[in-house]
Amino acid sequence: MMVQNGLIMKMAEDGTYTGFIKVHLKLKRPVTVSDTLDSPSIITIKPMSSRSPAEKITSFYLPLDAVKQLHISSLTTASEVIRGLLQTFQVMDDPLKFALFKQMQRDGQALFQKLALTEHPLYLRLIAGPDTEKLSFILKENETGDVQWEAFTVPELHNFLMILDKEEKEKVQQVHKKYDAFRQHLQEALTNSTVKPL
Repeated sequence: MMVQNGLIMKMAEDGTYTGFIKVHLKLKRPVTVSDTLDSPSIITIKPMSSRSPAEKITSFYLPLDAVKQLHISSLTTASEVIRGLLQTFQVMDDPLKFALFKQMQRDGQALFQKLALTEHPLYLRLIAGPDTEKLSFILKENETGDVQWEAFTVPELHNFLMILDKEEKEKVQQVHKKYDAFRQHLQEALTNSTVKPL
């Protein structure tokens, strides 16, 4: 089967097939990565390799809405796609912190559904048909209720608290600014209404 953008699927003799899917990365939180970040545009899912204890790590935000093409088989699960993407970006965070979603377009609206870890994205791509606009895949953080907090290290949790504290202060400043402007307009209106023409 040939889908848009040259994402070809090929059938093997054993009945399995291989092909490409595109995954959009929409990560809002920083991730922990090794200092030798490498990001090819097309990757093939392979088993996770062990990491050296001497490897340097850092925390940063991945580019919002980056897109990766993955070459996978019909047997590849959503869990393996997540682990493969994390391996590509050398993200050292626990894969349970992330989830793979499918995005479908219906009646001009985008609908999101979290994939079970055992679902097969290439099969979903196949049954969706050749229009890549009708179905796309997105890697996001697990929803707050699903986050495995025990999978985070203490420095990561402190980092989240610092980010939340900064965001809270910014929101408070925005609210104060908005109401200060409103108070000023209200006072001007009151002053103008109490001044009587001579």
